[in-house]
Amino acid sequence: MHIPDDWQAAGDILRQRVILVTGAASGIGAAVAECYARHGATIILLDKTVPGLEQVYDRIEAAGGPQPAIYPMDLEGATEKDYADLASTVEREFGHLDGLLHNAAMLGALIPLAHFEPELWFRILQINLNAPFLMTRACLELMMKSGDASILFSSDSVGRHGKAYWGAYAVSKAGIENFMQTLADEIETNTSVRVNSLDPGPVATGMRSLAYPGEDPKTIASPEDVTAPYLYLMSPDSRGITGQQFTRKG
Repeated sequence: MHIPDDWQAAGDILRQRVILVTGAASGIGAAVAECYARHGATIILLDKTVPGLEQVYDRIEAAGGPQPAIYPMDLEGATEKDYADLASTVEREFGHLDGLLHNAAMLGALIPLAHFEPELWFRILQINLNAPFLMTRACLELMMKSGDASILFSSDSVGRHGKAYWGAYAVSKAGIENFMQTLADEIETNTSVRVNSLDPGPVATGMRSLAYPGEDPKTIASPEDVTAPYLYLMSPDSRGITGQQFTRKG
């Protein structure tokens, strides 16, 4: 699926909404967080890289957006209690959570499965698949307090069709797609929470440069170029759409 061709976002479309963005210190996460803030949302910036979070925080404030919050967290080592503490903090500080963007991810290495080190496999699945599960589970009750909440997963084409050498990253993204569909099916009829995934396509990020070191980043989209579908799927204009796999056009 794609967002409507003629869709235009109102300037304050996310006004009074609280949205948690993981992987918010750089790349797509930072660009989308700033986009959400420009449209009125209060953003909870989550990442393990504090200097990057502080820079995004400063840019949001300089642009006149609602004051964001910084929540440093290393998803690789986070425990079930850490996620429970996160949810408790959000509830105490904000009272509700209207959006959750799972964007943080680890690429690892592009190597044959026969040579994949188990430790690296476990690390990638911990960050890319287990962490979103634990965070979603911890925050779901809080999101149900919102009248119109959205959970969105950053996906990848290799998670929808396997590709040689993409290993644990591709498997983790495939797991995310199934997790998204399973969760959407479970809560569609008894909550107002919608759940979708989005493949933004090739984007000039640090992770992309690791996968394609010879690629000229100027030939593909920048993180700022891909914010529109993220905004649509987090906004009330996508109300009623759930369990869908979206792909950015272009």
